[in-house]
Amino acid sequence: MDKKDMELIEHLEELRKRLIITLSAFVLLLIGSLFSAPAIYRWLAEDLPVKLAVLGPSDILWIYFILAGVIALAGTIPVAAHQAWLFVRPALHEHERKITLAYIPALFLLFVLGVCFGYFIIFPFIFKFLLSLSGDAFTTLFTAEKYFRFVIHTTVPFGFLFELPVVIMFLTSLGVLNPHRLQRARKFAYFLLILAAVFITPPDLLSDVLVIIPLLFLYECSVGLSKFVYRRKHRMNDGWAKNEARSVP
Repeated sequence: MDKKDMELIEHLEELRKRLIITLSAFVLLLIGSLFSAPAIYRWLAEDLPVKLAVLGPSDILWIYFILAGVIALAGTIPVAAHQAWLFVRPALHEHERKITLAYIPALFLLFVLGVCFGYFIIFPFIFKFLLSLSGDAFTTLFTAEKYFRFVIHTTVPFGFLFELPVVIMFLTSLGVLNPHRLQRARKFAYFLLILAAVFITPPDLLSDVLVIIPLLFLYECSVGLSKFVYRRKHRMNDGWAKNEARSVP
């Protein structure tokens, strides 16, 4: 085997190691979160205007798994980000390693902030709107499984969408993206974000606007942060190159 094949195998083995660690962290967090799932369920269901029902004993366990899965997912994000940082670390300069490492806590905080935004702001509006459609024509009876599936589908996507600024900053630090590409792709990005907003909201204009505006704002923030990282990266690289030039006899 030549040198390139050996390097490829080493990279694949390293990637496999990072994925196994991330998956193991998720499984351990999932098992641990199952113990707190009943208390979280009671907290989420105590102020509901409707009574939740279950159709079988297995539904209860499945609901706890759904809630524990969201908690485990949030807790796995910093682990996954750290493993990704360890994987790309050999290709980074020392100052780049310190900068990109600082993004890891922000990923977790923005995910939690996005889920809270979806649950406390977007979800109540959507839920009330859908309940108003029934009026007096229907008897509203919700199964706990379907209710919490609906909650997850209208909240967790915001957790990932709110991480857009940090992800773009990280990719800019690695040189994968730059603000010029983001500006050229603005129309296409707007289209995808609007499509995502329409997909996760009920079919009325007001709820679409309530979601579209924050998403577009996040994208513009991402472009601005990418410019900041891009300029800082070039200044630091220029300074590093000058120091290297001075050190050469």
